[in-house]
Amino acid sequence: MRVIQDVAEMQSLALERRGRGTSIALVPTMGALHEGHLSLVRLAHEHGDEVDVSLFVNPTQFGPDEDLARYPRALERDMELCREEGVTTLFCPGAEQVYAADHSTHISETRLSLGLCGEHRPGHFDGVVTVVAKLFNIMLPSVAVFGQKDFQQVRVIQRMVRDLNMPVRIVMAPIVREADGLAMSSRNRYLSGAEREQALSISKALRDAEDAVAKGASDAEVLRTSVEAGISDAGLKVQYVACVDADSLEPVENLDRAALLAVAAFVGNTRLIDNVVLRLERPGC
Repeated sequence: MRVIQDVAEMQSLALERRGRGTSIALVPTMGALHEGHLSLVRLAHEHGDEVDVSLFVNPTQFGPDEDLARYPRALERDMELCREEGVTTLFCPGAEQVYAADHSTHISETRLSLGLCGEHRPGHFDGVVTVVAKLFNIMLPSVAVFGQKDFQQVRVIQRMVRDLNMPVRIVMAPIVREADGLAMSSRNRYLSGAEREQALSISKALRDAEDAVAKGASDAEVLRTSVEAGISDAGLKVQYVACVDADSLEPVENLDRAALLAVAAFVGNTRLIDNVVLRLERPGC
């Protein structure tokens, strides 16, 4: 496995591989890898001749009061995990490599990024799409794989790729959960034992909503309110619970099409997100 930190070296390799027709599947990450990330790597092997992973804690997507300084970093372990998963190239640049000291250009997506997490994290998705565009330009992948846990992020990146005519296909992989149902996240390591128990209320409330839809429930507000109550009753601070169209991310009233039920909540000082895509099964379908 190659380990590259220099942008020019990575871009030179990417151009050389493109010239010989090698297709690259990229898994962009911020490191502190867990089984969820590794599932993306395994899926990426199905979509490219070689699999690359980027490892970069992107400062421009963190707000001033967010956890950039304490975001978990575990480079040596991440490198070993990538080797075990057959990664061809691990790109792990420093911030000074990715952003010039006087950088003054960024990308904004101005529709899908407005609600959900974007409403509560101003500037976050500008940082996301800018760094992903830079990674695409540096690493030249044919395919990039992202996880459903960051559903809004995936939709925003898909829109960026479409609107800017980037020759990259975006693949969304299912959420990977712990045995107890908690969505895997690098931030889970912040949780105490008691907080972890509280956090399980998120996945439980979403499962209950899925069960309700399976039994015919279709009122989005009733589902949303039920999920919010289940999480609040467990002692979490709910930032939002929203039921939106799975494509447009606009709020919906009824489940007459695929809808995303999404949650962001604080367990102590740790912000967790989770979601489920709901589809009302029609009789005879």
